[in-house]
Amino acid sequence: MNPILRNILAIIAGLVIGSAVNMFFISLNGSVIALPEGADVSTMEGLKESMSLFEPKHFIFPFLAHAIGTLVGAYIAAKIAATRKMLFAMIIGVSFLIGGIINVINLPAPAWFCTLDLVVAYIPMAWAGGKLGAGKS
Repeated sequence: MNPILRNILAIIAGLVIGSAVNMFFISLNGSVIALPEGADVSTMEGLKESMSLFEPKHFIFPFLAHAIGTLVGAYIAAKIAATRKMLFAMIIGVSFLIGGIINVINLPAPAWFCTLDLVVAYIPMAWAGGKLGAGKS
């Protein structure tokens, strides 16, 4: 396969699969850790209003979703990329980081969670996924 097409496929696959993993973990959130009484997370407005009811345990799955989604997406991108595997893994990390920044702007989450999420869940996980996907270098 043409290396340019393969690299484009690496980015698309990393974003799609990483997003699917993210959504899988987000969908588990309410079934593994019960949401607070009265919390409505079915809409963005409901989620915004419910955030004040959340305890630290309610942020476990969102963090895992962001971190593992980024890790898997970066791994896939590095595995598929024909050249510069770490670069493509980091593109996935930066893309998900941008999404994380948008979430921080739009959702009133606690500062500790925003900091942890933005600092740990994206770039370090993309680096780890890139290292795993690229193999020995």
